Amino acid sequence: MTYELKVAGLKRELTLCPLNENLSIAGFVIFGDVELTCACAKALLEKAPAYDYMVAPEAKAIPLIHEMAKQAGRNDYFLVRKKAKAYMHNVFKVEDHSITTEGTQYLYMDGDDAAKMRGKRVIIVDDVISTGGSIAAVEELVRAAGGIVAAKMAVLAEGDAAKRDDIIFLEHLPLFDGKGNPIG
Repeated sequence: MTYELKVAGLKRELTLCPLNENLSIAGFVIFGDVELTCACAKALLEKAPAYDYMVAPEAKAIPLIHEMAKQAGRNDYFLVRKKAKAYMHNVFKVEDHSITTEGTQYLYMDGDDAAKMRGKRVIIVDDVISTGGSIAAVEELVRAAGGIVAAKMAVLAEGDAAKRDDIIFLEHLPLFDGKGNPIG
């Protein structure tokens, strides 16, 4: 089963992915779709407030934030990682619960990136906001670094996330019942 999505002037067929027998999500994967990545980056930038830096969680938002930085004429952006890396210093860590990842995971921010964010306006960028767990974890890291969250942005708001007034998104993506019918 698939769901036709219209976003940033483009149509895509998304495969429905069962989470259990009563609930499925539409798999939105921006990886490898250059046309979609560029169009979504442009559309998000048109909605973006004034900012100094952008940050995104690893991994699916990486091509999106990269393209947003490129189109905005910026030479930098920050990532929060799913694992601390040897090149990271004075690492910040926060717990994250995501609908698409089983169990508890953690997100890590490099202390050098955190120092650059201190007192600066930061946009948090993601591909999809569903439960809001990942975006909340990134927001916690930005605030711990002393950054000011200017906006939380995503290509899609899934399910009830579309009812939130604290996120900027391009399109609503429903959840689906076990038979593939939209439920919110």
